[in-house]
Amino acid sequence: MPKMKTKSGAKKRFKVTATGKVKVQASRKRHGMIQRTAKFVRNARGTMVLSDEDAKIVKKNFLPYSR
Repeated sequence: MPKMKTKSGAKKRFKVTATGKVKVQASRKRHGMIQRTAKFVRNARGTMVLSDEDAKIVKKNFLPYSR
């Protein structure tokens, strides 16, 4: 059976931690920042961990060898 391919967009956007959780950058921070509140900008800084349901979808469909 051939190797499965990792989605190239997913490998740029997600990172799997050693415990199997999926880290992701905050969304909605590319443009239009003048309209966002300062609280939103502060809270969206850095990375965050996806919920278990979303992480399961990402690992199953986009990152097949991350288990």
